[in-house]
Amino acid sequence: MNTPSLNLVSECFIKPCPPIEDSNQICYLGPWDISMLSAYYIQKGLLFKKPTSSSLNKQHFIENLVEKLKHSLSLTLFHFHPLSGRLVTKKSEDPHFYTVFVDCKNSLGAKFIHATLDITINDILSPVDVPPIVHSFFDHHRAVNHDGHTMSLLSIQVTELLDSVFIGCSMNHCIGDGTGYWNFFNSFSEIFQNDVHVPVPISHKPIHNRWFPEGYGPIISLPFKHHDEFIHRYETPILRERIFHFSAESIAKLKAKANKESDTNKISSFQSLSALVWRSLTRARQLQQGQRTTCKLAVNNRTRMEPPLPKEYFGNSIYAVRAETTVGELLENDLGWAAWKIHLAIANYDDKVVRNSVEEWLRSPFVYRMDLFFDPYTVMMGSSPRFNMYGNEFGMGKALAVRSGYANKFDGKVTSYPGQEGGGSIDLEVCLSPEKMMVLETDQEFMNSASVCSPLF
Repeated sequence: MNTPSLNLVSECFIKPCPPIEDSNQICYLGPWDISMLSAYYIQKGLLFKKPTSSSLNKQHFIENLVEKLKHSLSLTLFHFHPLSGRLVTKKSEDPHFYTVFVDCKNSLGAKFIHATLDITINDILSPVDVPPIVHSFFDHHRAVNHDGHTMSLLSIQVTELLDSVFIGCSMNHCIGDGTGYWNFFNSFSEIFQNDVHVPVPISHKPIHNRWFPEGYGPIISLPFKHHDEFIHRYETPILRERIFHFSAESIAKLKAKANKESDTNKISSFQSLSALVWRSLTRARQLQQGQRTTCKLAVNNRTRMEPPLPKEYFGNSIYAVRAETTVGELLENDLGWAAWKIHLAIANYDDKVVRNSVEEWLRSPFVYRMDLFFDPYTVMMGSSPRFNMYGNEFGMGKALAVRSGYANKFDGKVTSYPGQEGGGSIDLEVCLSPEKMMVLETDQEFMNSASVCSPLF
């Protein structure tokens, strides 16, 4: 049976409404932003069930939905104006000068795509693995952030399926992190639901001025002459992507177990879950006892700083903290031992460490390369179950599922989402090579805590 192919209905570019002011034309990038130039765009989206009605009404519904989404996007871009821009590099040899910033005005705007695909909710949610066709729900496939010089920094793709609609968003990771991404998405939903025709205040107005340590910024000169020196296009290996569901009850048991084994009450739910994942994926990899293994967790710098950055800070403010040990130690000890190592790594990451790491980067700037940042012994816990994903509605009720695109995936990448039913449940999107995923699926400790993720529809 041939896999259906995506049918492009229309595409256009959307600019902020009303147009941005000249004072907002340039957006400078901070250290956390520029270091992302060689990473991929953020690609996340939501699957919604179509309203049940006649085929004629369904066509009318889709036409109205697309037009209303376009209008809501233009009003949202008024608040998130850097997303309507393009990256620009200015450089000179004497004196040496190489800087990347956002021109918010001289661009076509954000991209908007309407497409159709003849598959159903069942085709997406019923298979054990996330089907590869899901990657086609996102624009800017395989684009790295540096491509934002010629590509839009934001692309919204609305894919109409036979019984559902997928709204996928690709956002340049140099412009913002997961916190900023979901603030944009939440604001987009809020404006859509308010059904207004002129800009109105939003609940969490983004703050666009980039943070720099005292004495630095707002312009950073990079030690390069050409982007070939720092852009590397990482090719994702063949992976299986599977969603594992952890109920609130299952997570509570993990937390209680980890704290009891460590004789403490300080280990959090997510630290306990991360320890389970670290141990389980390490077992699945069947590594030598003396091999060193690392668990990295994406941490929000905003709350670590003193004074803290506002949650509305729109830019990157993340870091990957790490817990490290040998395979032998990790597997010989219990869940609580691993969870305590993760807890300490996070607890010790404070304002001083944040500032020191930024100042060190400014003294010797570099750009992250995915092939060097992650190795076959790393487990990376990305995203956050705290993000408001299921609060986004676009006239079709609550989303059935969150899914992601091709971007930023490798063997050992684990992406965290809130569970669809809420209540503290968590879904984990686990990426592993096919042979390692088969071993994980037979891991008793892991599978006793997880369940198949299959929302009701």
